[in-house]
Amino acid sequence: MAAAGVVEPPVPAHLEAAEPPEARGLRRDEVRLLVSDVERDTIEHARFADLPKWLSGGDLLVVNTSGTLNAALSVVADGGGLFELHLSTRLPGGFWTVEVRRPDASGSLPFRDAHAGTTFRLPEGGRATLLAPYPLGHSIDSSSRLWLAAVTLPDAAPASYLDRHGFPIRYSYVKRPWPGSMYQTVFATEPGSAEMPSAARPFTPELVTRLVSRGVQLAPLLLHTGVASLEDHEPPYEEFYRVPRDTAERVNAARRGGHRVVAVGTTVVRALETVTDETGTTFPGEGWTDLVISPGRPVRSVNGLVTGFHEPKATHLALIEGVANGHGHLERAYAEARQAGYLWHEFGDSHLILDRARSSR
Repeated sequence: MAAAGVVEPPVPAHLEAAEPPEARGLRRDEVRLLVSDVERDTIEHARFADLPKWLSGGDLLVVNTSGTLNAALSVVADGGGLFELHLSTRLPGGFWTVEVRRPDASGSLPFRDAHAGTTFRLPEGGRATLLAPYPLGHSIDSSSRLWLAAVTLPDAAPASYLDRHGFPIRYSYVKRPWPGSMYQTVFATEPGSAEMPSAARPFTPELVTRLVSRGVQLAPLLLHTGVASLEDHEPPYEEFYRVPRDTAERVNAARRGGHRVVAVGTTVVRALETVTDETGTTFPGEGWTDLVISPGRPVRSVNGLVTGFHEPKATHLALIEGVANGHGHLERAYAEARQAGYLWHEFGDSHLILDRARSSR
């Protein structure tokens, strides 16, 4: 589902970031930064290390502390055949949502012929059995991509098991494997995301120190991301989130003071919007969110966003349009990013979107 009104052509191969910036001789914070000032309808070009220039004392950055799992496993079906299993989201009771893929020279491709009852052998005697297409109620047919699976791991701590036997999920535009350290952000404290909350990747300890010394505040929350395969563009499914009381209070205080609340990533927006009411008041909370932001559902919790550049059909674009307060500016920003050669995806460049700082009522 594309954002309403935003019509983007497919991303050309030369704009897909095929490797981390470190492999291109750059620090993480040396990636490019496109700055969209929605209120003034202006676009500027910078480097991510210049971020403090656009933030002021009292502004609040809200960051996701979820760490990235080595969520891909090489597995063997009981009936024979090598597969790649992507563990998307851990659910209560030993269940996971998973994606079955076939390895190929460029990485892997979705396996469309999976069916309920298929069992895969995992390393160290682990097993995964497909139970039903996910979300539950989805018709059982050969096009199912995500499945509810019963997963038995020999280690009570999935992160430890995946550290030993798994590897980071990657898609065809990333031409070679990279170690798990390339998929962690400076804010990661609790592993649980199938894919990196990549908006925070360009932050470095030095940049965080400069922001704090400028009076910019940081507040944490948690949202464990599931898989977001580029071959399909379903709305995001339920994801686990936790918004601490202190973070909710800081968001409300920043808004009351007329300061900007800037989400570092669409995951942060999803978590905050789940616990923010129609008056713009944010509450602490923990649980599972199935919230999908769309142009018809205004963003209430933030007036700024640090994000990457997203695929034409990605549901992230609908969310970004909500922060950008209309698609006109976003269309122009994306067109300028293409023309200037900005890079897409998790190892690519960044986009800072700022709307007017405003007090909550």
